[in-house]
Amino acid sequence: MDADQLDWNRALREQWEFHWNHQLRDRLGGLTDEEYFWSPVPDAWSVRPRGTSTAPLRLGAGDFTIDYAFPPPVPAVFTTIAWRLGHVIAGVLAARNAAHFGAPAASHDTWEYAGDAATALGQLDTQLDVWLAGVRGIGEAGLRVPVGAKEPYPEAPMADLVLHIHRELIHHLSEVCLLRDLYLHTTTTTTATKEAIR
Repeated sequence: MDADQLDWNRALREQWEFHWNHQLRDRLGGLTDEEYFWSPVPDAWSVRPRGTSTAPLRLGAGDFTIDYAFPPPVPAVFTTIAWRLGHVIAGVLAARNAAHFGAPAASHDTWEYAGDAATALGQLDTQLDVWLAGVRGIGEAGLRVPVGAKEPYPEAPMADLVLHIHRELIHHLSEVCLLRDLYLHTTTTTTATKEAIR
């Protein structure tokens, strides 16, 4: 098969769908609220009940806000699973779903961040469904259309945005999986050590 016969829309979707279906989704199952909010270091950014954050910016429209700063600090602040999921759901997916696929307007400022792990995973599933349906719906020709003024590089083709979003998803959700591993091994070791000392 030559490049002219390849279904590029399917190929781009499968880049993400294979990773999600065979590597990521099961790893996110059973995420607890303790893991969701767990911070292995002091002063990590997270999602917090409104009015409790000390971050320079506290973004969000609901009962919970996400910690933020602009410009971002250097070095970057460590972030919890709650923060990373909130960023992926609102900034990576929902904002793009609104900009390109007719979903309701969304941004870090206006998002209602999840106060528990189950709600966050539900939001993630919903936004992923909208994203993939949107990408599927633009077909082959839509991948060549410029993304327009709602993106930082308006002349870039939609294919570039799809690749960027999939990189962001793979990157941040792999970090979430790593944090889950760290939580499991850190808290199990700590508990076992405490029991041994008794």
